Amino acid sequence: MDILVVGGGGREHAIVMKLAESPKVGKLYCTPGNGGISRYAECFDVAATDIEGVVALAKKLKVDMVAVAPDDPLVLGMVDALQAEGFKTFGPKKNAAIIEGSKVFSKDLMKKYNIPTAKYEVFTNSEDAIKYVKEQNTYPAVIKADGLALGKGVILAESEKEAVEAIHSMIDDKQFGESSSTIVVEEYLTGPEVSVLSFTDGKTVVPMISSMDHKRALDGDKGLNTGGMGTVAPNPYYTEDIAKECMEKIFLPTINAMNAEGRTFEGCLYFGLMLTPNGPKVIEYNCRFGDPETQVVLPMLEGDLCEIFEAIYEHRLADVKIGWKSGYCTCVVMASGGYPVKYKKGIEIFGMDDKGQVDGAFIYHAGTKYEDGKFYTNGGRVLGVTCNAYTLQGALDKSYEAVSKIKFEGEHFRKDIGQKALKALPKDSLDLEYKQDMEDYIEENGVYLRQ
Repeated sequence: MDILVVGGGGREHAIVMKLAESPKVGKLYCTPGNGGISRYAECFDVAATDIEGVVALAKKLKVDMVAVAPDDPLVLGMVDALQAEGFKTFGPKKNAAIIEGSKVFSKDLMKKYNIPTAKYEVFTNSEDAIKYVKEQNTYPAVIKADGLALGKGVILAESEKEAVEAIHSMIDDKQFGESSSTIVVEEYLTGPEVSVLSFTDGKTVVPMISSMDHKRALDGDKGLNTGGMGTVAPNPYYTEDIAKECMEKIFLPTINAMNAEGRTFEGCLYFGLMLTPNGPKVIEYNCRFGDPETQVVLPMLEGDLCEIFEAIYEHRLADVKIGWKSGYCTCVVMASGGYPVKYKKGIEIFGMDDKGQVDGAFIYHAGTKYEDGKFYTNGGRVLGVTCNAYTLQGALDKSYEAVSKIKFEGEHFRKDIGQKALKALPKDSLDLEYKQDMEDYIEENGVYLRQ
């Protein structure tokens, strides 16, 4: 099958590299792609949000399937447009992608179908929102733009002053355009955060291996919120018992709720969860693979991603064998200096081979371009340096070793990725894991397998 992947970040690079492993895949195309993706797939200069342009490109290339990866084109209805022209697709239709496209829709859905989430109220008027926040008088207050905002539409206001400023900037100053003309104010939940991506065809739901994201720009979870500075999988806080509870109270009820609303979800549904003292609750849904969660989840997949995509389109996901490798996978994001605010582009990157890779690691390119045999920075998050090993510490050591081989002016990365996860593992189990690592496991192609 010839496949066109829509998007141009680290998530899309991870999808492309996993599809490239499939014996079912012929040619791989990507639009707009990036420098790293261009070494594995032919890239085109059509924007991910250009629905007509992508449909025309798919026709010109005569592809057998189009995988739409980012949120914007999904919410705009790209899958609907492609299916209308007879293309097999991966990704939800517009009426299902609203689960991410509108925070108000998703919160109302959870309330209606008793899916556990934070208490909330919806506002279109800043005076009413400010009055409500003052009445609640509990901080931090969580203030969310209703629509898409590049992953930056959530503000945790630590005080009344910050809450008032956030409300004014969203509703009155249109900080995120029409996306913030309506806002959600909700209670602040505490506990470990977990990301669980899931494959679903609207009937069957198959949760992927769990992961832990690191959103803040600086070590110690300080600094501004970003699109994600690193991830580890699996998330040690997400136990088998919690996974069962989530399946019963969150995953299946969400799929059933969307069906009941006539909005059957087909694709990858992302559950952002908080493991609160009162049980797991949904913080947010995404209508697609997370970024950078995908970069640690897909390397652990035991299964054919092309076959999974096809099965979802044909509503036979239950027939596909999906498994997960033993051990851990870790991703350290190398970002441009100044990210997530102001940063330079066009800086040469050193230390990678002609495929944009480093021995012993998966280097997923997020913001790069490739010109005249050289790689250059072309975004805020530049690279996701990913490794797997039988132990979490082993995977982290390998990721940071690979990071040390890559250089570009102003490079910035967090040095504490995975430390919170390590604290969740019993200390004595780490020594035991290392012992087992030596005795019971062999390494094959950078992946640890049980003998």
